[in-house]
Amino acid sequence: MDLVTITFIAFGLAMDAFAVSITSGITIKQLRIHNALKIAVFFGSFQAIMPIVGWLAGLSLRGFISGVDHWIAFGLLSLIGCKMIYESMKMESGDKVINPLNVYVLLMLSVATSIDALAVGVSFAFLKVSIITPVIVIGVVTSGLSLLGVFVGDRFGRFFEKKIEIAGGLILIGIGIKIVVEHLA
Repeated sequence: MDLVTITFIAFGLAMDAFAVSITSGITIKQLRIHNALKIAVFFGSFQAIMPIVGWLAGLSLRGFISGVDHWIAFGLLSLIGCKMIYESMKMESGDKVINPLNVYVLLMLSVATSIDALAVGVSFAFLKVSIITPVIVIGVVTSGLSLLGVFVGDRFGRFFEKKIEIAGGLILIGIGIKIVVEHLA
């Protein structure tokens, strides 16, 4: 898998964390750089760890499903993308406000926004992709976008939140289609 595709996957996966970071930026009353960095490090770390877990699980299954691995990767990426689009449509503007700087809240948000990365890690194993480069790119992109998201939320509010989730979902579906087309060609 080339670096461009990995980067697009990273951006697609980071959209959940970016949207949550925007919400965090909205809820933090007096934003400080160390608060934004805390959120970025949590989200980036979990987005980097989860593909490793998925990749390790996928390695154990790869031998059993090598003939249909491209379809599984397409299915997982499309399912994740559709889920992101669906969830963006059902987000309520009046959702309960929580403290995004609380460590337990950050842990829950980090896990919730990185479950998709776990499934992508499984896809990487099926596609025989080395995990090192994707993990680094996913972690760095997610951290950077999360940091940016906190400041965007602080400045611009809820205007972008749903649109970002939809864009991330469409990116993942597009990559899934690309994998199938490349395999069939």
